[in-house]
Amino acid sequence: MAISKSNIILGIDPGTVVMGYAIIEVNGNNINILTMDVLKLASVKDIYERLEMIHSKVNALITQYKPQTFAIEAPFFGKNVQSMLKLGRAQGVAIAAAMQHGIDVTEYSPKKVKQSVTGNGNANKEQVMKMLQQILNFKDNPKHFDATDALAVAVCHHFQQRSPLASSTTKLKGWEAFIAQNPERVKKK
Repeated sequence: MAISKSNIILGIDPGTVVMGYAIIEVNGNNINILTMDVLKLASVKDIYERLEMIHSKVNALITQYKPQTFAIEAPFFGKNVQSMLKLGRAQGVAIAAAMQHGIDVTEYSPKKVKQSVTGNGNANKEQVMKMLQQILNFKDNPKHFDATDALAVAVCHHFQQRSPLASSTTKLKGWEAFIAQNPERVKKK
């Protein structure tokens, strides 16, 4: 009988006002929530201070829980360009913290996360939370959907790792891989 090693996954729902985070431990078919909460940033007016707080929080979570993998929700394309830029910065800072620790990073679209957890890519936040409560057998309703959104990202990552179609996600193994996959994001002087 083989001994299965547990896998710890950090899921992030990025934001510059509220960032959701969740860490799950997967051991065989058992998924345990190690932590799930939000980092509230609204009271801090300076955007750069908020970004530093995001970086520090992700670093602290990685140091405390030592996840093997990091999953983050990709920004959705909206009409407000300024909001997209701010969200992209928050996402980038969280990704940089994970990469700094040498953790594999995987990005999922909001639709992919919802589809993976509920079977419906157009599910609303409450439907996602209710399905997570059933899958993970927890009763409490978190105060912020950002926390359950982050939990959904982590659970989605677990489901995708087990899937034979796992190669359809975007995995980054370092800055070189990121640059190779995203040459249009490199500024040339």
